[in-house]
Amino acid sequence: MRIDEILGSPGPSFSFEFFPPKTEAGESNLYAALGELRTLEPSFVSVTYGAGGSTREKTIEIVKRINDDGLVAMAHFTCVGATAQELTATLDEMREAGIENVLALRGDPPAGQAEWRKTEGGLEYSRELVELISASYPFAIGAACFPETHINAVGPEEDLAHLAEKVAAGVDFLITQLFFDNRLYFDFVARARAAGIGVPIIPGIMPITQVGQVERMAALCGASIPPALHRELHARGEDPEAVLDFGVANATLQCAELLAAGAPGVHFYTLNRSPATRAIVSALKIARPWENTLYAGSISRPSATRGEPSAAS
Repeated sequence: MRIDEILGSPGPSFSFEFFPPKTEAGESNLYAALGELRTLEPSFVSVTYGAGGSTREKTIEIVKRINDDGLVAMAHFTCVGATAQELTATLDEMREAGIENVLALRGDPPAGQAEWRKTEGGLEYSRELVELISASYPFAIGAACFPETHINAVGPEEDLAHLAEKVAAGVDFLITQLFFDNRLYFDFVARARAAGIGVPIIPGIMPITQVGQVERMAALCGASIPPALHRELHARGEDPEAVLDFGVANATLQCAELLAAGAPGVHFYTLNRSPATRAIVSALKIARPWENTLYAGSISRPSATRGEPSAAS
């Protein structure tokens, strides 16, 4: 099933992101986590592409297996280290494998390369990748967006202009980079709608389970950690269980506010682990904050038609 169709259905989506493991033990952990999260009936699952496109075959293999197991799966797909002809061959392989959903990304520079450089005969921008996919393939196309601005962008206005071009090229939905302050998401959605971007914008949330880990992840993607949150984490820094408990509580409150305000769903960066995400989604499904009429409609929810705002806009 196509993810844009899922997002056009009533109620919020809950989705989980995994990365292809490098070892047999890691692969066992991945499928164990998938099995545990399956009971939550996720709207879809996504699988990353690895640095420099290094896990292409494994990504396709895992996505196909997830689809065959009855879940909706999406393959990440980047421009890194491939010519346009090689990208087309991979898209052909995905289509033949029965994959229906692709997250189109420029991708990060390969290991040891400080700055992004286009592969000779390849593509420069994720917009070009979206154009390649939308011109010849039946996939639902997702793309990334950045509430705190892409780390390589000159500024927020330029970043938003490039995003609008990417959406116009054929993007059906967006997933944000992780963030820890909901005001960043609300402001970003408002600016995106004002710029004519009407597709669903799904907030990406990473439950905090370890202090050092979340600080490294935030630094890598240019996400800020609010001072109050930073203080509370370090107050528990010597107690891993306390950090985990606080991280689950904080993410649950964050997601509840997003859903109550009209976010179309939540995409969880699981890091191939399930306990924290299971606890958060289970609590949200009991509380059902999206049915809280006090906040309903404060975020415009686009219709299923790309670029067409809903009546609530």
